[in-house]
Amino acid sequence: MTSVNAKLLYHYVLTNFFNLCLFPLTALLAGKASTLTTNDLYHFYSHLQHNLVTVILLFAFSSFGLVLYVVTRRRPVYLVDYSCYLPPPHLKVSVSKVMDIFYQIRKADTSRNVACDDPSSLDFLRKIQERSGLGDETYSPPGLIHVPPQKTFAASREETEQVIIGALEKLFENTKVNPREIGILVVNSSMFNPTPSLSAMVVNTFKLRSNIKSFSLGGMGCSAGVIAIDLAKDLLHVHKNTYALVVSTENITQGIYAGENRSMMVSNCLFRVGGAAILLSNKPGDRRRSKYKLCHTVRTHTGADDKSFRCVQQGDDESGKIGVCLSKDITVVAGTALKKNIATLGPLILPLSEKFLFLVTFIAKKLLKDKIKHYYVPDFKLAIDHFCIHAGGRAVIDVLEKSLGLSPIDVEASRSTLHRFGNTSSSSIWYELAYIEAKGRMKKGNRAWQIALGSGFKCNSAVWVALCNVKASANSPWEHCIDRYPVQIDSDSSKSETHVKNGRT
Repeated sequence: MTSVNAKLLYHYVLTNFFNLCLFPLTALLAGKASTLTTNDLYHFYSHLQHNLVTVILLFAFSSFGLVLYVVTRRRPVYLVDYSCYLPPPHLKVSVSKVMDIFYQIRKADTSRNVACDDPSSLDFLRKIQERSGLGDETYSPPGLIHVPPQKTFAASREETEQVIIGALEKLFENTKVNPREIGILVVNSSMFNPTPSLSAMVVNTFKLRSNIKSFSLGGMGCSAGVIAIDLAKDLLHVHKNTYALVVSTENITQGIYAGENRSMMVSNCLFRVGGAAILLSNKPGDRRRSKYKLCHTVRTHTGADDKSFRCVQQGDDESGKIGVCLSKDITVVAGTALKKNIATLGPLILPLSEKFLFLVTFIAKKLLKDKIKHYYVPDFKLAIDHFCIHAGGRAVIDVLEKSLGLSPIDVEASRSTLHRFGNTSSSSIWYELAYIEAKGRMKKGNRAWQIALGSGFKCNSAVWVALCNVKASANSPWEHCIDRYPVQIDSDSSKSETHVKNGRT
């Protein structure tokens, strides 16, 4: 306890060092000012009169600098509100129901050369499912619940349209924004990219205006949600007084795997239906009604390394079945990408006290080498109040929890989202933010850090600051179940991680 108090004292003193130094200086100047007489003020005024040209020049340069700053500074980007899609109750699937879906998919595959009830493969899927951290109330797309399962293009389109339109209808209802006011539209979906595009589908459904700047991002994995936010932010810095709409989702019908490759079968156990719609604005008048202001976005891409590039990859298996292969190196690659992302983000958000400690240990390690094995890991909890770690799976959450030195409550939103909704890909970080709001934990001035990981390999971060005591939006996905969370999940995390890494039971 003493060491904790000592560190907090150190953090306070170093962070407020200049303020602490400024206080006695201000007191000294105030004391001097109190001794000034009317005669002293008259002499000062006379001095200014004899140096009028200098005063005018200083005033002109100050005015020019102020105008230049106002004109060139980037306007803040506000998050007015967002909506997470909540599928209808009839699409809920328990672990046993998911296993039945797997069985039906295998049974419907007439080209299979092995028995559809192959015990070893089904046992592998069952163990992965039970150790995944997912509960019995996640959601499956309509096409896969159908008997026999429908893996058609029409079923894929139906799933994506239901998610996107459902999320957007709630968003427009909550914000009272006319869809024709939207000037920028960014839609991301990694697996399903039809023609016309998904962004064109949104334009058609909600009758958006003809001069809208629309984009569809595909093949960018679970980290595409932050990429879409970053793109919208850059566009809002160029186009004044407008709204940007970001839609993040993934298609499960299109991505389901029906083969025997166990590295590809793992993704079937993790991904579930979900999506989010986010409304951003650069209008000064929207600050008062907005939830957050965007502080930073940092994108890290490690795709130049072959191991990173191939750790999550879509392709054919030995039988020609298409699926997404998860490499045994995924947790190592994720850790490396996270470290590089932190190296960029850390200096932007960490207090001076943590930067100083890191610098000292960095220099000490360079000088002493073998005597100091590890660099100092900064305490991000001094700069961040809430963590939204992509709910990619229990193993991923475990790795990031350990790497960042977080406590169970820091990753509660991630674990609860994984349990309640599964891995909803790029939208999972929004279900997590909604969880924090539903718990009543988001206070004015709090900072939330969204960390997204995805194929490529990419690690992307977005940091938001709350502009008020944020309450859960109407029709929150946690509205009817927040009191049941967090839940205790009895399982061996290390076995689960080894199981996923090796791709075998």
